[in-house]
Amino acid sequence: MNWDDTTDSDAAGERLVGSVADREDQAVEAALRPKDLGEFIGQEKVREQLDLVLRAARARGATADHVLLSGAPGLGKTTLSMIIAAEMGAPIRITSGPAIQHAGDLAAILSSLQEGEVLFLDEIHRMSRPAEEMLYMAMEDFRVDVIVGKGPGATAIPLELPPFTLVGATTRAGLLPPPLRDRFGFTAHMEFYEPAELQRVIHRSANLLDVEIDTAGAGEIAGRSRGTPRIANRLLRRVRDYAQVKADGVITRDIASVALAVYEVDGRGLDRLDRAVLEALLKLFGGGPVGLSTLAVAVGEERETVEEVAEPFLVREGLLARTPRGRVATPAAWTHLGLTPPRTAAAGNGQQDLFGT
Repeated sequence: MNWDDTTDSDAAGERLVGSVADREDQAVEAALRPKDLGEFIGQEKVREQLDLVLRAARARGATADHVLLSGAPGLGKTTLSMIIAAEMGAPIRITSGPAIQHAGDLAAILSSLQEGEVLFLDEIHRMSRPAEEMLYMAMEDFRVDVIVGKGPGATAIPLELPPFTLVGATTRAGLLPPPLRDRFGFTAHMEFYEPAELQRVIHRSANLLDVEIDTAGAGEIAGRSRGTPRIANRLLRRVRDYAQVKADGVITRDIASVALAVYEVDGRGLDRLDRAVLEALLKLFGGGPVGLSTLAVAVGEERETVEEVAEPFLVREGLLARTPRGRVATPAAWTHLGLTPPRTAAAGNGQQDLFGT
């Protein structure tokens, strides 16, 4: 039952299987978030390691080490930050990298923190460089230098900060500069969830939402949730709507399957955009290779939408491959859409012979 708020392509936010939280998601998630590590489902290694870090800090009577959480949207980074604050009995301040455009913005936040407070900084890799450099000193020495005045008469006034815990979240850990990464005492990468874990998430959510669902129904939803709790909960709510209107309100495997077909989410979690990309690649270009721009034109979408919204999941599912010559469909893509690959595609995994032999 884990989520986090993050930014991504607008197109991803409009999709039922998009991992970006819209306003409805945020409202529901606030009520469904687990309150402690014992309630948190999945991410077993991260949970075990974080529990040790927090227990040790409490035993010392000190603030917890700074924590960096990385991973795809919707896996629970914001939830874990709130749990860290709850476990430490401390308040939490939530902001994001894009909201901190100047060093003064960060100085204002840091100077108002209470001792032991948790500062959650989402999309930390998108902070401005001056703010980032100020954060180095704040994390290490609990001090910042505030510049007063301009030009030759400018003076740096040191400002002592109370000890605090920074929890940084990022979907792109590789974009963080090494000096910033090195200042985190604990780093963790959030993995995609297994279907069995998502079933537990769905059962917990259904109980809190007062929705009746059987094991098979939860399994059907879990299998189409792309390994992401946020998507699982969104699909659960849409299936609940269908069950209330078209059935007796109980979610079974058949009800879940029919409901998700109405919303165009297939058995592997592909939606209209995903299937449009695969169908264009297979039917128009014989499985590829084909350039990204050409593929985007064929499906009537922007290049960035295809590359950033559709492709990551298709690649992760083994349905599409990125090669130096272009995008190529795998044998699994032909099978999933019930199509028979041409002889050249079957023999060369989509790498068609330039001379037609």
